[in-house]
Amino acid sequence: MPRLFGTDGIRGVANVELKPTTAYALGRATAHRLVGARGSIVVGQDTRRSCDLFVAAITAGATSLGTDVHQVGVVPTPALAFLAGGGEFAAGIMVSASHNPATDNGLKVLDRDGLKLDDTVEEELEQLIWRTEELGGAGNDDLGVAVDARDRVARYVADRTRLAAAVGAGGLRIILDAANGSGGGVGPAILAASGASVEVINNLPDGTNINLHCGATDPAGLARVVVERGADVGFALDGDADRLIAVDASGRIVDGDQILGVLALERLARDALAGRTLVVSVLSNGGLQGAVEAAGGTVVRTPVGDKYILDGMEVAGAGLGGEKSGHVIVREHTTSGDGIVTALEVLRVMVSAGLPLADLAAKIPLLPQQQRAVRVRHKDQWEGDPVLQRAIREAEARLAGAGRILVRPSGTEPALRVMVEGPDAAVVAELADALAAVANERLH
Repeated sequence: MPRLFGTDGIRGVANVELKPTTAYALGRATAHRLVGARGSIVVGQDTRRSCDLFVAAITAGATSLGTDVHQVGVVPTPALAFLAGGGEFAAGIMVSASHNPATDNGLKVLDRDGLKLDDTVEEELEQLIWRTEELGGAGNDDLGVAVDARDRVARYVADRTRLAAAVGAGGLRIILDAANGSGGGVGPAILAASGASVEVINNLPDGTNINLHCGATDPAGLARVVVERGADVGFALDGDADRLIAVDASGRIVDGDQILGVLALERLARDALAGRTLVVSVLSNGGLQGAVEAAGGTVVRTPVGDKYILDGMEVAGAGLGGEKSGHVIVREHTTSGDGIVTALEVLRVMVSAGLPLADLAAKIPLLPQQQRAVRVRHKDQWEGDPVLQRAIREAEARLAGAGRILVRPSGTEPALRVMVEGPDAAVVAELADALAAVANERLH
């Protein structure tokens, strides 16, 4: 049987690869494994047209086993995690494919603490999905019910508004790119509570335009608007608002690695970085590691995926971690990536330092790095292909120990990801293109 769970839940093209029958079976599996008798789960969604379909299927599955389903509607994934971990629910399910195109969708299961599941629990859920008919069903008097719980989102908003009120960003002008996603409903008001003036773009979701030429995966438009309107900073969320990419006043994009560096260096300077340790993924730039270590900190690397970042933070006793993509976990405020919290933290550092974002980001000079995503049919066979392996060895020899090459199968898409990092930008781009071409030829 094919593996359902990737590094960020179950994903696929909506109603093609990811079918409502899978969501129905996941609702039943979650009710059976994580809830038990007469418990409840909370379910949220982003702005994709297919979300209603999957929420209905999850609800049908969970209620068929006697579990109540509290539907909170369109919310950021971190808001769903906040509610799932609030003590009222046995589990949560978020319907979202995050930064992926609108045609995709995904199902993320969270435990009663609002955390992503351990791999072993995901494997148990998979087995229950394949055996869903064996789980039986409740009689009419014992069926669960669907509950309109949209009012519960106010709890998340109140918590984040409290954080914002302490920032004191009066006088700053912000452009927020909501990516036509689920952060657009709550993000503007929360950021405005910081005292800053907030203008919002890409906040007219129609079910098909989430992440389309906007947001954290395509911040070029935000960069133009920041410059045109003379704003102090721009913030780009992704479709479910768990990522953040920033733009400085000159229109320069500040990615997740530099954001992490800005936050880490400020904490190191006031001896407030737990364990003096920053946790990042294997994709994070070597320049970030160098800047943190030069300031007396330690950098720990994990596999790609924010749940592995959180695991690494717990093992290392760290309070800050994240990824180049803009997933940032500030442990004192959240257990997951939250783009809105990250934006507030960046604002806080700008205000406390009295410096523009460009000056703060300049303290984390990044090495040239190129990434390629190659859509292939056989992504898991890359280690066994002798031609690709020879190409990787030859590329490493070109770098002569002064850079890194990382090849890995995507955990969310049918793709092989290639990353090349080194001191010479032209060589880095050349090697990334060459390895991507070989992977496309050999594994397509």
